[in-house]
Formats: sequence, C-alpha cells, structure tokens
Amino acid sequence: MTWELELTGRRAAGAIVALALLLAGGPLRAGGESAEASAAGATVAGSTAVAWPPARLIFPRSAYPATRDDGLVELAFGERVPDPFRWLEADQRSDPAVAGWIKRQNALSADYLARLPGRDQFAQRIRKLFDFERYGLPRKAGRNYFYTRNAGLQNLSALWMRKGVDGAQRLLLDPNTWSADGSVALAQWEPSPSGRFVAFAEQEAGSDWRRLRVIEVASGRLLDDRLDWANDTDIAWVGDEGFLYSRFPTPSAGDDPRKPRFDKAVWFHKVGTAQVVDERVYATPDHPEWSHKAQVTSDGRWAVIVSEVSTDKRNAIHLIRLAGRKRGRWDTQTLVPDIADHWRLVAGLGDRVWFITDRGAPAFHLVSLDLGAPERGWREVVAQRADRLEGARMIGDRFLLSYNKGGQNVAMMTDRQGRPGKAITLNAIGTASGFGGQPGDPETFYQFSSFTTPQAIYRMNLRTGEVVPFALPTMAFDPADYLVEHREFNSKDGTKVPMYVVRKRTLVKAGKPLPTLLYGYGGFEISLTPAFSPVRMAWLEAGGAFAMASVRGGGEFGRSWYEAGRRGNKQNSFDDFIAAGEYLIREGIAAPGTLAVQGASNGGLLVGAVVNQRPDLFAAANPDVGVMDMLRYDRFTSGRFWVDDYGRPDREADWRTLRAYSPYHNVAGGKAYPAILVTTADNDDRVVPAHSYKYVAALQAADIGEKPHLLRVEARAGHGGGKPVDKTIGAGADVLAFIAYWTGLQPEAIHD
Repeated sequence: MTWELELTGRRAAGAIVALALLLAGGPLRAGGESAEASAAGATVAGSTAVAWPPARLIFPRSAYPATRDDGLVELAFGERVPDPFRWLEADQRSDPAVAGWIKRQNALSADYLARLPGRDQFAQRIRKLFDFERYGLPRKAGRNYFYTRNAGLQNLSALWMRKGVDGAQRLLLDPNTWSADGSVALAQWEPSPSGRFVAFAEQEAGSDWRRLRVIEVASGRLLDDRLDWANDTDIAWVGDEGFLYSRFPTPSAGDDPRKPRFDKAVWFHKVGTAQVVDERVYATPDHPEWSHKAQVTSDGRWAVIVSEVSTDKRNAIHLIRLAGRKRGRWDTQTLVPDIADHWRLVAGLGDRVWFITDRGAPAFHLVSLDLGAPERGWREVVAQRADRLEGARMIGDRFLLSYNKGGQNVAMMTDRQGRPGKAITLNAIGTASGFGGQPGDPETFYQFSSFTTPQAIYRMNLRTGEVVPFALPTMAFDPADYLVEHREFNSKDGTKVPMYVVRKRTLVKAGKPLPTLLYGYGGFEISLTPAFSPVRMAWLEAGGAFAMASVRGGGEFGRSWYEAGRRGNKQNSFDDFIAAGEYLIREGIAAPGTLAVQGASNGGLLVGAVVNQRPDLFAAANPDVGVMDMLRYDRFTSGRFWVDDYGRPDREADWRTLRAYSPYHNVAGGKAYPAILVTTADNDDRVVPAHSYKYVAALQAADIGEKPHLLRVEARAGHGGGKPVDKTIGAGADVLAFIAYWTGLQPEAIHD
C-alpha cells in the first residue's frame, strides 16, 4: 500500500530518519543495507509516494544508553545463572547510578515516541473519548447516597452525595485539590451505617500504601484522624463509633521499602482519636506470613475476620461478636480453621450467616450456618451451576447472584430459600456488575459496560423489577459501528480457549486483515471481562482490531481453568496466547507482521514469555508493569504473596519451571525480536520496576535485531491505580503510536 505524502508527512518522516541517524551515529542498517536502500528505492524527503511506513527507525545495539554489566553469575541447583544487571534492583531514590540509567532510558524513549507519526492525533482522540461525565456505583447509608463522579477531563474522580435518590447532589471530597500534579488520589471509601461519616483512603503517587481519613458528612468537616500504613485493607464500620481496618507495622528508620511485608493485623479505630490509641483486634504473631482483613455483617452483629497467606483464593474465617462488646475485648471464635478453601461473606442476620464457597463445589455455591446451633453444619442454599458463581448479596428479601459465563458476567435473583427468580438479561456482549445493597433495601444499583459502551448505571426496584437509568454516558462515537464477537480457538493441546474480537463493521465487511492488538492476562484466577477503555477505543476508531483471549490461569471457567495455568502448568498460559495469535492470522483478522501483544502485571509476564518463545509471531509488544525476573520475584514487596501462583524459587522443581520461562533469563540472542516498548512506573510497590529495568537491559544487550527495545518509566505513578487522566492519556498515546507504527496502522486513519 502507498500513500501520498503531504508536506507535514515529509517533515515527519525526515525527522524520524534524522533522529535515527543521530542515535545510531551514522547511516542506519537494515539487514546490511543502508537506510536509503531499505526504503525500496523511495526517497523520503522529496518523493510523492513511499511505502508504508516511511523509513522504519531501527536501533543497532550501540544506539542504546550504556548499561553496566557486572558479570554476576550464581549457582542454583547445579546450574550457572547469569544475572549481570542485578545492580538495577537498587532503589533509584537512593542510588544515583540507577537514577541516571533511568533518566537516559527515558530521554531516549521520549524523543523516539514524540516523533512517531500519529502520536499527537492519538492523544487528541483519547482526550476526546475521556471527555464525558462518568459516575461510579452509588452506595446508600441512612438516607444518603454516595457515589464518585468525574465531569469528563478531571484528573481524578470526586466523591459526591445526595439526600434521597432524587436529591440535589453535593460535592463531598475532591482529590483534584489535594496535589498540584494529580498524584494524590481517592482510593477506597466507605460510609458509616447511618451516613454520618465517610472513611476514605488517600493514595499518593500510585502506591499501594494508604492513609485513612474521616469526613463528617453533614458539615463537610475533615476530621484530624490520620491512619498510616494501611495496605490492601477493607474499611468495616462498627456502627458510627469507628471502623476496623488492616495495616502493617510501622517501618523502622532505614528499612528498605522494597522488602517483603509481614505481620499484617486488623485494628479498630475510634472516630476522633489518634492512631496511637487504636486497638489491635486480630493478629497471628506465630504466623507472620498470614494477612487479615475484617468485614462486618449488615446487621452489625458480627465482625468477620478473613485470613489468607497468598493471592491464592483460600482463607480461614474467625468471628467476633460485636453485640454487647466491651471496649478492649475482641474475643474471637473459629468458623473455618484451615486455609484450604475459598470463603466469601454474603450476609449475616442475627445468628445466621451466609457465604459462597468452593468447598465441595468447584464452581462455588451459596451456603448458610446457624451460629446458634453450629453442630447442624452448613446448609446449601443455592447449588453450584455450570457457570462460576462470582458473587452474591442479600438485598431486600432475596439474594442477587452474579455468575461468570465464559468471561461474561450475568446475574439472577433467588428468594432467601434459594428458589430461582428473575434473571437479569443483557442484549449485548458486556459485563453487568455491582448489585450492592442491604437486607430490607427496596432497590439495588448495577453497572453495565462493554468494549464499545462506557459504564452506565441503573437502578432496579426489587419489588417491581423495574429498571431505570441512574447515569448514562454520552459517547463521542456510535457503538453500533463496531462488531463484537465471542470466538473460540484450539490451543496447542487441543483445549478450546475463548476470545473476544472487536472491529469496525465497515472494515469487517471489506474483508481485509487489520493491524491487531491482542491482550491477555492468565493468572491469579482473575477473569477478563468486557469493559470500556478510551485508549482501546482510539485504537479501534483508527482502524485497528482488538482481541482479548481468556487464557488458562484466569478464572473464566472456575478453579480447573486456573489450576491448568499456574505453577507447573504455567506454560499452558503461554501456549494459549501464542495459539490466539496464530488463530488471528489464520482467520485473516490480522496479517503476518501486523500483530501486537499487550498485557499488564501478570499479563506483562505473559507478553515477555511469548515474545521470547515466538518472536517471529509478533510485530510489536507492550509488556506493562510486568513480573520479569521469576527467580527473585518473591524478594520484593508483594512478591511473597504470589508463590501459590508461580511456585517457590527456593524449591528445585518450581525453580526449574520458573527458569524455563522467566522473561529476563530467556532473552534469546540470534533471533529477530519484535519492536518492544516496556512500560512501568517509578513508584510501583507491587511489581517493583526493577523487573522491567533488568528485562530491558537484557533486551538491549542481546543480538535480537535492530527494531527498538525501549523503556518508558512514568514518574510519580504506581501499578496503575490512582493514575490521573492526563498521565493515562499521555501513556496511551505513546503506546498506541508505537504499536501503530510497527503494525502498519496508518496515521491518516486516526481521527483528529
């Protein structure tokens, strides 16, 4: 395909070539040819037509910033393992060498990305796609309704409230005023039962650490309460008196912030007091690796302590009777002693509690127990079905159950005896979620979103079944212009794997392959479901195809699907993802040389592994905040919680599995790799950015061809949560421009 070069096109192409020459220190080489020869006879500056894309920018290894190779080699289980870039594990905040290396890498990638054709158009379009009023799910407390709202291009969503569902709305908390750069966000929040107070969490620079605060609703007065070192916590109110929360011990001076965390306990905070007088409610000093969270039943009678040892969804359950409790007395009783199955609280009324669990039901069922007569045992209320039971709530006089049907959430209602009632049906491929509320409530709110529909909020009358909109988005596009398909393909071992494919209908009708972005995750029993993304929509609008594969290791088909993609079975996740790419090309959705892959966190690991195993399959890759060093991942921050998913590096059998696919350790010289843009953030304290630093250093040092292998480090950001809209737009434009350039998506197709 050829295209006519406008004056701006000639200037852009010329600038790219000039940058390439500057970086390479001389003429570019492509397979031994000069840049002029590799343009297939076309002259970039001065010609009326050139092959797309104009003069690809390539990188000999000498073009990258120098990276020190320490030559470190360790002996593990009889094998010598090089780790030459371990020095990049040091904290950049205290190590000038690491900080300098990051600065040079960022300068290189920023210059390159800014010059890509279409980058500015992508940024403009993503900004326009973000510019619509957005609401979060309302929560009712007393007569008050609380919800988040973003006017459109606010960096952060604010917390609003109404007295009564039709009352005038009032701004309660605006995190956009908390920092000049939008780096302090409102994380979780929870109103007290009467609606008198709201406890909320401040999140700074994307960190997983939280500071908890309290606001008095009627006056809007922010109280002096400041609770530090909360991390992965629930907020569970005990009446209006105070709330239960989880935190780690206060670090000692000089502690390494990247070391693993232990001794997480549940504490009680009384409103209006200092944190130093908080009461420790539940801890297990004999098991410092256990972590604990607290919930309170809807009637306020019981506190439910959930104890877990990893991200594997297994837990123990203890109860604390709150009725008649005296200050300083937090007597617990054991409900589920062993961390062997998954238990999730649904409701509690009087002495009866309801949970969903996979004990005796891999796809989960709803059970109840009479705490007044526990010897009678658990009673099944709703039996397991073919679809996985994801969640349940007791609302009004019935249960509302949410099921995962092959990666799509659907909901149904039953009475309190479990007899089926109304099903909530959807007329499109998408995700319905939320369904919050309490026993006795006459209503519930839920949200629906899809790949082509932003989140819409609905209010359901539980007595009549009537559904009315609470907040509907105004879209800058027509969802009917896009085709969403749910397909299946065969993996390497014959397993059928589902995948969503999204394209413009006009392009489907034309029948030509499209530059295609394939996304995946495949871990921690997490299900990928249809959801809206302005960044993804900008890609679709520009004429690209998007595919999302539900590879093994996720939770789309229950525990067995998860087990088939973890620990010793992890290769199945990679085989599924590779098979997804092969299917897209075989079916003519993508063409060879036009397929890109993307994934974040565990999905970043997925991308890194498949690129090593099949570099020929992909034109471009974006591993985001990925887990890249599988032999040392458990030595940092949250890494120790992942051992049930990945295995333990100190055990030989697990180590050999990890060594076989670890992205950092398996960069294979002598093969031509796709263009790779590695993205991370300097304040990511979940997957520390050293994973990405070491991986990029390995890519740039290896003989893997001359396509770019670049690092983009976001400043004052973390693993993804709490990122301001401006940063999301900037990162999204950079990534899409990079992928578009290397998959052949032409910039004139991008909407202004």
